[in-house]
Amino acid sequence: MTVFAENMQKWVVNIGNKSKVKEKNMAIEYQKDNGIFTIHTLNTTYQMMIDEYGFLLHLYYGSRISGSMKYLLTYYDRGFSGNPYDSGTDRTYSLDVLPMEYPCQGQGDFRTPALIIQNQDGSYSCDLRYQGFQIKKGKYGLPGLPAIYAEEDEAETLEIYMEDQISFVRVTLFYSVLPEYDIITRAVKLVNLGEASLRLEKVYTVCLDFLYGDYDFIQFYGRHAMERNLQRSPIVHGAQVIGSRRGSSSHQYNPFMIIADKTTVEDMGNCYGLSFVYSGGFKGEVEKDQYNQIRAVLGLQDELFSYELRAGESFYGPEAVLSFSSRGLSVLSGNYHRVYSEHLCRGKYKNKPRPVLLNNWEATYFNFTGDKICEIAKQAAALGVEMLVLDDGWFGKRDNDASSLGDWYVNEEKMGGTLGELVKKVNSLGLKFGIWLEPEMVSEDSDLFRAHPDWAFIIPGRKPVRGRCQLVQDFSRKEVVDYITEQVFKVLDSANIEYVKWDMNRSITDVFSATRDNNNQGQILYHYMLGLYAFLEKLLIRYPYILIEGCSGGGGRFDAGMLYYTPQIWCSDNTDAINRIRIQYGTSFGYPIAAVGAHVTAVPNHQTGRVTSIKTRGIVAMAGSFGYELDLNKITEEEKQCVRQQIQEYHKYWDLIHNGNYYRLTNPFEETELAAWEFAGADQSEALLNTVTMEAYGNPPTQYVKLKGLAPEGIYRDEFTGKLYGGAALMTAGIPVPRMEGEYQSWQAHFIICA
Repeated sequence: MTVFAENMQKWVVNIGNKSKVKEKNMAIEYQKDNGIFTIHTLNTTYQMMIDEYGFLLHLYYGSRISGSMKYLLTYYDRGFSGNPYDSGTDRTYSLDVLPMEYPCQGQGDFRTPALIIQNQDGSYSCDLRYQGFQIKKGKYGLPGLPAIYAEEDEAETLEIYMEDQISFVRVTLFYSVLPEYDIITRAVKLVNLGEASLRLEKVYTVCLDFLYGDYDFIQFYGRHAMERNLQRSPIVHGAQVIGSRRGSSSHQYNPFMIIADKTTVEDMGNCYGLSFVYSGGFKGEVEKDQYNQIRAVLGLQDELFSYELRAGESFYGPEAVLSFSSRGLSVLSGNYHRVYSEHLCRGKYKNKPRPVLLNNWEATYFNFTGDKICEIAKQAAALGVEMLVLDDGWFGKRDNDASSLGDWYVNEEKMGGTLGELVKKVNSLGLKFGIWLEPEMVSEDSDLFRAHPDWAFIIPGRKPVRGRCQLVQDFSRKEVVDYITEQVFKVLDSANIEYVKWDMNRSITDVFSATRDNNNQGQILYHYMLGLYAFLEKLLIRYPYILIEGCSGGGGRFDAGMLYYTPQIWCSDNTDAINRIRIQYGTSFGYPIAAVGAHVTAVPNHQTGRVTSIKTRGIVAMAGSFGYELDLNKITEEEKQCVRQQIQEYHKYWDLIHNGNYYRLTNPFEETELAAWEFAGADQSEALLNTVTMEAYGNPPTQYVKLKGLAPEGIYRDEFTGKLYGGAALMTAGIPVPRMEGEYQSWQAHFIICA
């Protein structure tokens, strides 16, 4: 009897009828006769197979199909590709060339593995074989980790159980499908069923093997204040790697990547998205092998990672969210926009208009008093702003970057009274009140550090590496998280605070925890994230009415993991409208518009020195959750009137912008003269066209923009001019952009269907 047959016999005995095989019209199917699992969404199919030796092979992911894709597999004698002992003298069977669902080190597969385990005897080997499965209604959850959620009737889950019979490690592969969104999620759980400890050296969540194809790798690189630049490059032989060693998802690379056909553009072509629901270090790899096959993997950063898994213990790899589109990049982005908006973000403001806020940072920096904040609040209220956010500098002796982080008590001398008194004054003006926090950090010049220097990441005997004159708190320690939680709660309980800006202004270095032995320092960064997520979860439970906005030097932790706790995130510390067009363009590929914290700021811009009109700044900032970051007392009366109008327009277009379909009409990295983007109603009833001139020329040619997402047979009226246009005409021939004098000018058109 083959291994496969033996495992199927075990399956029948152990599971029985607890999990029925799904009918053909269900999202998840299992064909017992050939060991094939098929996952269907509305437009896609994902298929894998248990083969005769009990290995889990990947067969297909792409446009929706029926039937078995086993025929795609080929078997030949490949030189220097090893053969499992089970295959006997059959040299045509090798895991080095077969498409694997979850490849491990030690199976004869020399491509990059998803899992590396060091056994008690020092060997690096893992031989996972199929043991059984279950199909369940609803969506799985991950203890202590963010994940997509869904009602029982909105999702189905497949759990596949694999085991190594020597090391006694069990791996559960989780697959959940949200059919209407064309989304499949993946996660992994490892359990040590043996009596000896194991060491996890690499744990990736997802692997996608492509048997053939000429693909491009699309990733989003950057730096502080210039995040998520799109880079598209051919997948060539060897490995292309992105990731973060910084303890956060980082400004430098984003945990989201796309595999696309060479010919794929916005409106046509095949493309695959892989998004990691995690805010710490990660790694993504794309490898083209000797036979032109491609492997894409995504998961935890394996550098500084070494996790002892003791007998009986479990480990969860964070979730990955997969989507496929045969209709181009725009549809792929829309899939992520919808599922993250509806099934990842949570809280009061999930589907509710976010308040238009004014953040005082670029208006005052550290140089403010309670009276100054009230002056800013009065002008903000007069112009229609709905919330005032007090940024850094309100606590301890915080008048510069070098002190007081960790001392979460109000500087009443600076504020001219208690925080509660200030908030009451601001509330009396009709404004909500928000506050800035950076709980993960500590200053050496602080009461907290002097009392607990071992709570910070410092390697014994070495001087620490500073970032922004601050150190990182060891959030892998429960007592540290509990203390900071208690202090923050005292602040939030003292006043009517309805918004928290959660900041993290440095990368993590000197990773060492005083409470872990020398052999387990490689667990720290993973447990750091669990500590952070636990803190955020407690905050959401205690204060369900508070809107938390994530921030890490702006966009250094702009990831799906944070969206589970913070439904909007500062897109970047760069507030220059022209730079933001490029930053927001890259961000839009994987994240919904509502997640983008975007502000109108003062000119000359504090990052670039560039001067753009307040109209242009407003149009760019409105492609996100809208707000201001300047002293409204210092702008002209004409600009104040513009602010009033912008706030009215934000409310007018909020549903269209945040619930409509978003279209990238130009690529600002390639088309440098004009940037254009559009919001179109899902019912095709209206569209908002936005354009900004990026460069000015003498005697310029006329620029034309083609719209998307309209009803071809519909007649649309431009609300601003009254002119009528056919939907098909606007999408096929386009519309000329009016000539505007000067640099960085902007133009909008609002089309409403009338027939």
